Parts: sequence; C-alpha cells; structure tokens
Amino acid sequence: MSKYFITALLLVAFINNVHAQFGISHEIGIVTGPTNFKSDYGESGDIRSAIGNIGYGVGFVHYLNFSDVHNSSVTIFQSYLKDHFKLRSEISYQAVTFQHYGKYVSDDKQSTFAKQLRAMRGSTEITNLGMQIEYYPLSIEDFGNMPNSFTPYISVGGQYSFYKPEIYSTLGKLNTSLTTPEKYSNGALSNEDDTVWSIVGSVGARYKLNTVSDLMVDLRAQYYFSDYVDGMRPDPIIYTENKSNDWNIWFTVGYIFYLGY
Repeated sequence: MSKYFITALLLVAFINNVHAQFGISHEIGIVTGPTNFKSDYGESGDIRSAIGNIGYGVGFVHYLNFSDVHNSSVTIFQSYLKDHFKLRSEISYQAVTFQHYGKYVSDDKQSTFAKQLRAMRGSTEITNLGMQIEYYPLSIEDFGNMPNSFTPYISVGGQYSFYKPEIYSTLGKLNTSLTTPEKYSNGALSNEDDTVWSIVGSVGARYKLNTVSDLMVDLRAQYYFSDYVDGMRPDPIIYTENKSNDWNIWFTVGYIFYLGY
C-alpha cells in the first residue's frame, strides 16, 4: 500500500488523540466502494468509458460529534450547530486503471491513430488526506437514541492528495511516432508522482444499527486542481475536449462505530 497512505494514517491518529482531550465524542469507521474517474481517457459521454474506467477505493474516517456536549452557557445558535453538524477527517486510497473507449477506437477503425489509442494503457493511485463538514437536517442527538432509524446528510470539504500515475503502450516505448499519437506528445504524458489539492462534496445517509454503530452510504464528487492526476494532459487550447481538470465520483458503503468521549 502507498507509503503516503501509511504516513497520513499516523498523522490523523495523532491529531485525533489531541482532539480527545476536549471531551468531544468520537466515531471511527471504514468505507469502501467503486470509483469512476473522469479523465482524458476515452470518449466523453461514452458509457463504455464510464464503465471501463472504474476503480476501487477504501478509507478510514473519524468524526467529531458535538451533540452530547452539554453546557448551560451554549446559545440557541450554538445548540443548533452541535446538533446538526459533524466534523469528519479521512484518509483514503483509490486505484484506477485506464483504457481508451468509444468510437475512435472501435474495431472498424484501422488508422495508425486508432491503433495507437487502442494500445494505450494507464493507471493512477491516489492517497487523500482531508476534512469535511457534514450537515444533518435532522437532529443528531435524536438519531443517536433511535435504533433502526435513518438520517440523511450533505457535506463539503477539502483534500490534499498524493497521486502516482503510470502510462504505457502495448506497442512499445511511449513518446515515439510508432506508439504515441501527436495529441499526446510534447509533454502531454507524465509518470511522475506529485501532489494536488482537491475539493469534495457528497450526499449520504446513515442507518442506526444500535446505540454504538451505524451503516452508511455516501456518494462523493471530488475535483482535483490538476489535469495530470491520470498522467495525461493534452494541450487544452488545441484539444478543447480535454480542457477540464481531472475529477471522480466515488460511491461507498461503510461501518461507523461510536467510541464515546
């Protein structure tokens, strides 16, 4: 597993230990599920690209839950905040493999360009470290006391991501006229590890199993402030179909356990 993932896990463990000194209740959990990466591989809008370029992800999450913190000096506004918001920290790892799909690489296309595209392969590994604010429209405290109940939420936050792309061709070494289309020459391809900031937003729901554990589902969109996360960046001025930065959609299911104070 990525060395960045292990380092980030140790860092978050330290931060959460500091938070524990303030008497706020804690929750920990694990989430996993498929991720669909919106990259420069494949034809935009093609269902085969959406299905073919699906990877997987796993994450460890920690929540700061303020709903059980009782203080006579808390204002009505503060009372609302603590009963409807949680702070989520997370370490996650995602791995995706890539291939070109769509009409430009269909079997009936026998041009050099089509053959080069069909031969291109890629992958990327991403380790994310970040935080989100989750908003629950229903009372968090009421949900905590009601087994077999549901509660929805929405969230927004930021991630610092470490990515490791890899690109190759089954025809041979890249960046030659034999293997690489002109579109992907002149610095458009990179196998260099790097870091990038990203923003995330999600919608989800929890199901209360009992007083100390929940099941959850979460659908997240993550936008990276780079177009090199997949290792590929054709000139966006010439190839406007590839002008957008990379982003992905990640659907997860998870198990959350309440640690208490």
